[in-house]
Amino acid sequence: MRIYLVILLLFILGSCSEMEENRVFSTVKIETIYTDSLSFRAIEIMDGGNMAFAANKGAFGLVDLRSNKVRVNTQRYDSILPEFRAVAQNSTDFFMLSIGSPALLYKTGDQGNMELVYKEEGEKVFYDAMTFWNDQEGIAVGDSMDGCLSIIITRDGGNSWKKIPCSILPKSETGEGAFAASNTNIKLLGTMAWIATTHGNVYYTNDKGVTWEVVKTPISSEKTTQGIFSVDFYDEHLGVVFGGDYTDPEINNGNKAVTKDGGKTWKLIADGKLPNFRSCVQFVPKSKGNSLVAIGFEGIAYSQDTGETWKQLSDESFYTLRFMNDTIAYAAGKDRIAKLIFR
Repeated sequence: MRIYLVILLLFILGSCSEMEENRVFSTVKIETIYTDSLSFRAIEIMDGGNMAFAANKGAFGLVDLRSNKVRVNTQRYDSILPEFRAVAQNSTDFFMLSIGSPALLYKTGDQGNMELVYKEEGEKVFYDAMTFWNDQEGIAVGDSMDGCLSIIITRDGGNSWKKIPCSILPKSETGEGAFAASNTNIKLLGTMAWIATTHGNVYYTNDKGVTWEVVKTPISSEKTTQGIFSVDFYDEHLGVVFGGDYTDPEINNGNKAVTKDGGKTWKLIADGKLPNFRSCVQFVPKSKGNSLVAIGFEGIAYSQDTGETWKQLSDESFYTLRFMNDTIAYAAGKDRIAKLIFR
């Protein structure tokens, strides 16, 4: 009898696990947890139940996700209030990176203040996104200069950053860059990185930035306001890119594509159908790669079949999204940060 009970228990647990992995969403509940007259485009869920953010007007801060208590500070550089659109973390520090010139990259300082660890000036300087492979190695991407994308890498935990020379990178297309819309232009897994650009290209490295190749996707990029705004991978094979034209957000042709071979080839999905322009796409955790959420100022869209079909869950506007688990995410946008509960 004991053996049968054990088998039954394992079957029940396996069934529950399978049900969780195949959960289908029909609604999203939105709880605003912070409002301010800021543009929030970069958030990062951190260890210890906190979420860091950075915004324009030099603003950055921390949200306690248990109490929703928010602490906000302001970072000045001389008379400049930087506009931060990229944040990242490792196990010891928080990082934030500004757009425009001078590019200012700060890390948590030992004395309780943010410490400037990288600065770059120039007419074309414009950084868009940043993230870390591990505690020691991180990467940030910016618009093209001198014929290649601007990519800086740290190998010492973020204490120093070096720019990859154009001799190592693929030649960029004229005017090619990345959209600083949601800090999701880069996706890292293991030793790999995928970088999505304004020209519908995906740059790929499998050795943490030592060597690179580039693949053209079918995402439309005829205008400077079109291209890939966001990239995510569920595993080393299954990935998605999303974008459109933020000046003509009703366009839903050529704005979303999927790969099943690690980014070597891409196929358009739901072409000519909703959703239209979105600035951020994320796989739902524990969904076997079936579930996706795409978010932007046109609302929140959801797919349960790896992007083949979608439904609009909300028309509320956000710029960026991060999942905490398979039903709870946090989103940020114009003037607010919110908790999203998917059911």
